[in-house]
Amino acid sequence: MSISSQLGREHRVDIPEGAISYRDCGDGSPIVFVHGVGVNGDLWRQVVPRLVSSHRCITPDLPWGSHSIPLEPDADLSLPGMARITANFLEALDLDDVAIVANDTGGAVAQALVARHPDRIARLVLTSCDAFDKFPPTPQKYLLVMARSPLLTWIVAYTAQFKPIQRLPTAYGFVTLRAMPADIMRSYTDPVRLNPGVRRDFRRMLRAVDTKYTFEAAARLANFDKPALVLWAENDRIFPRDHGRRLAQLLPQGRLELIAGSRTFIPEDQPDRLVTAIEAFLAAYPTGTG
Repeated sequence: MSISSQLGREHRVDIPEGAISYRDCGDGSPIVFVHGVGVNGDLWRQVVPRLVSSHRCITPDLPWGSHSIPLEPDADLSLPGMARITANFLEALDLDDVAIVANDTGGAVAQALVARHPDRIARLVLTSCDAFDKFPPTPQKYLLVMARSPLLTWIVAYTAQFKPIQRLPTAYGFVTLRAMPADIMRSYTDPVRLNPGVRRDFRRMLRAVDTKYTFEAAARLANFDKPALVLWAENDRIFPRDHGRRLAQLLPQGRLELIAGSRTFIPEDQPDRLVTAIEAFLAAYPTGTG
């Protein structure tokens, strides 16, 4: 699970699909951070400490491949199923008026979440993320073939522990400008390599990938008439800027801003600029004004 103590104390909550580990700190209106595939709550370790003075910050280790607790074997890991898991997490913690902040595949999950389960969500921040036909993005499409074979999945998981492999475009090379710290990379890559149950979840999730779900989620964004901000990395090499523009246009209260000096993982490359944008957005739309 995530290792960053600045995210708060470790907790665990049960939902119908299994157990979710999360970290929790701060007081005030809740922000729930939704990460993508192959990472966990550590993605937000440079963002949360700057927001805890005015917000309760909750960073779950969602079961997208870098989690520590395998799900129930029959858990639905399609995009609608991932949205349901996230919704069940919000319900289990009895959270209301939540601000969702999402990145990468977590952005696709957040789109499906506000499309299908919007009741507990008051504000939405999407950062560079999967959408439309980029699910998964082109450099990671090979994972759909890999997921057909337990052996291939193990080989990919085993090699991901090595830094030269991590910096390939097919791994983490295109998502950040610089290599991430070694201990953070271990927290991302160890679970799928060492835990057969996590590896099973990872394969099942990838085998359920279908762009029909991202197009469906995008089509339903028009029903989410609450404050929404789309932040796109100016130097994104995976997700086209036009996708950010389209998402902002589909959201009735959406607007687009670009983050300079960053690739897809804005929380890694530009945490200060990300925090500044989030703080300004939340201040402009306090809870109850949407």
